[in-house]
Amino acid sequence: MRPGNSIQQKQFDLAGLQQQVARWRLLGKKLVFTNGCFDILHVGHLASLTEAAQYGDVLIVGLNADASVKKLKGPGRPVNDERSRALVLASLAVVDAVIIFSEETPRELILAIRPDVLVKGGDYAVDQIAGASDVLSWGGAVFINPIIPGLSTTGIIDKIQHTNNSIL
Repeated sequence: MRPGNSIQQKQFDLAGLQQQVARWRLLGKKLVFTNGCFDILHVGHLASLTEAAQYGDVLIVGLNADASVKKLKGPGRPVNDERSRALVLASLAVVDAVIIFSEETPRELILAIRPDVLVKGGDYAVDQIAGASDVLSWGGAVFINPIIPGLSTTGIIDKIQHTNNSIL
């Protein structure tokens, strides 16, 4: 972790993040934004976050709130609550800021912070990514990080459940 940047200092509400974004902009930093559920952090997440951080100077992670994870992934999810997931993300050296958002997509958050780069992991087309057209409209860039085959939180949960069922 960078000196003077504790895990708590990396977790923001919107007003605090907007203030920090303004400070980074004054320093000429290139801001990168990515988002996701990050329910059970695994090597695929780490690879995606590490790659996203390469596109700029500051990596901001939008984290789906518990209610939106439940909507997206179904009952029984998230496995870890939003505060725990935010703490784990904030502990990563490649992550500079974490903010929890409750909306269905991070578009409003993207509009509020206006990142220079938007990165999404997966097999999306750019026009399917929330906020992509906005980032492009102000001259930013959008990148799609490929997912690592066989690595997904859902797959990990299924494997754990299958292993537990065969032991019992």
